[in-house]
Amino acid sequence: MPQITPEFDGQTVITTFEMTPATAHDVMEALQAAYAEFIRHQPGFLGAGLHMNDAMTRICNYSKWRRREDYQAMLRTPEMRERNRAIAALCKGFEPVMYEVAAVY
Repeated sequence: MPQITPEFDGQTVITTFEMTPATAHDVMEALQAAYAEFIRHQPGFLGAGLHMNDAMTRICNYSKWRRREDYQAMLRTPEMRERNRAIAALCKGFEPVMYEVAAVY
C-alpha cells in the first residue's frame, strides 16, 4: 500500500470512477486485473490503492508514480488504451487528476 508523505516528489494520481451498483463489481474487477496483469509492471509505478464507497456508485483509485511521464507513457500503451475503453463502457465516467502532496496529518 502506498504511503502518503509530504517528502514525496513523484506524481500522485487520483482517479474517480462513477458507476451504478449493478456494474460496481465489474469495474473493480477490471481495475484489479489491470493492476495485477499490467500497470504494476510499468516503469515508474510505485503503488496504488482502490476504494469503493458504501453505495457502490464510486471507486477512487490512488496511485503513485516516480514521474508524470511514467504515468502518461502507461496510459498511451495499446494495452491500457484497450483496458480503459472497456472500463469506460462500464462507467458513467471516470476522471484521472494529477496531484502533489501538500500536507499530511
